[in-house]
Amino acid sequence: MSDQNKEYLILRDDKEYEVIIGLEVHAQVLSESKLFSSPPTKFGSEPNTQVSLVDAAFPGMLPVINEFCIKQAIKTGIGLNAKINNKSIFDRKNYFYADLPQGYQISQYKNPIVGEGSVTLDMPDGEKMIGIERLHLEQDAGKSIHDIDPQNTLVDLNRSGVALMEIVSKPDLRSLDEVNAYIKKLRSIMRYLGTCDGNMQEGSLRADVNVSVRKKGETELGTRCEIKNVNSIKFMQMAIDYEANRQVDILEEGGSIDQETRLFDTKKNETRSMRTKEDAHDYRYFPDPDLLPLELNDDFINEIKKEIPELPDEKKKRFIEKFNLSPYEANILVSDIETSKYFEDVSKNSDVKLATNWITGELFALLNNKSIEITESPITSENLAKLINLIKDGTISGKIAKTVFEIMADSGKDPKKIVEEKGLKQQSDPKELEKIIDKVISDNPKNVEAYKSGKDKLFGFFVGQVMKQSNGKANPQLVNEILKKKLN
Repeated sequence: MSDQNKEYLILRDDKEYEVIIGLEVHAQVLSESKLFSSPPTKFGSEPNTQVSLVDAAFPGMLPVINEFCIKQAIKTGIGLNAKINNKSIFDRKNYFYADLPQGYQISQYKNPIVGEGSVTLDMPDGEKMIGIERLHLEQDAGKSIHDIDPQNTLVDLNRSGVALMEIVSKPDLRSLDEVNAYIKKLRSIMRYLGTCDGNMQEGSLRADVNVSVRKKGETELGTRCEIKNVNSIKFMQMAIDYEANRQVDILEEGGSIDQETRLFDTKKNETRSMRTKEDAHDYRYFPDPDLLPLELNDDFINEIKKEIPELPDEKKKRFIEKFNLSPYEANILVSDIETSKYFEDVSKNSDVKLATNWITGELFALLNNKSIEITESPITSENLAKLINLIKDGTISGKIAKTVFEIMADSGKDPKKIVEEKGLKQQSDPKELEKIIDKVISDNPKNVEAYKSGKDKLFGFFVGQVMKQSNGKANPQLVNEILKKKLN
């Protein structure tokens, strides 16, 4: 396998195989009610408590389109630089599962609400454009539960009818790192737009992963296999790696790849065959007779365009230009809308460079250790700005600031109060510092002699001794200035 950041190749003797990846991402529309009915969509509710007669497919019940879900899909399409279709059609996709009481799923086939678009990935070796084939709306199925009763499968219809956006990429992904970047970018765009929360643990974002391989240099795509319902980026990467190697092994043995649907066993780290891959005609798509074609005029679409906020790519460009950040720093800070808000709140009231360093360093480490989001941070943007200002005006040193930060993390207190209560104010009185420095010099005559004879590295020893004598409170800059005068 080559460097994943550049080219993801599988090597067999003198042959190189290229891995071709496409993703069908299922993103739950952020909406309080379902696509064609009124029940709520709250995660974690008691089974079968959010089910209408429409969701349960009672005879005579008719679906009614949720206009808000339509607007959410259009917003997402705009965020993906995609064509919004003025006319789209809802179809019936026919298949049988116990958790699909209708016997069909209302989806979109030939005429989706959103057409072709693109997403730009920021990779270590430069930007890469990933094509979007389409975005269509569809209703989710219920959930079959197999691990409660040893003899029976139970069915929870809470998710039945929940609105999903299926975002289908073109087969443009070529590495595990690109898959990681693509999912994160999609999630970031939708969170900025407020159209999907992207919570993979709750099933709000999952993907069907299409994998094929071909010898390097070939232009024709190989036979693809689809891995269904993978709900984490890590599992996507593991599934792709296993599946690609499986296909290469088959080809190397002189076999051929069967087009099929597979599942990923997370415990055994392997994909397994579920069924032969269906083609579109197997689902007997036809327009849903209960739903008229969806027709959108340009005025309706343009009004929605006015609601589109500044998106990650635009914000990144602005951060680079306004704050003089590096592309790497800007990427990190715009990757999540809440992080970008936090950064802007801190930077408008403090030093930008220090704000960047403290957020991407200490704050991110704190959030990671506590496994919390930035919205749950015990350190508010206001208090972090105050801490940075205390460093900037010389009240405390960077070292003391880390101690104050730890106390803030535990208590949520104002850093100014912590500095006062703990007596952590930096010692910046030149006369007082001179006394400490004079004592350190007089206590270490041999080191003074050695330093003056050319052992410059001993300067750090003197600084350390002064800091020790002052309990870490001495102003490092002043200490350096005074020491240089005294020793030279």
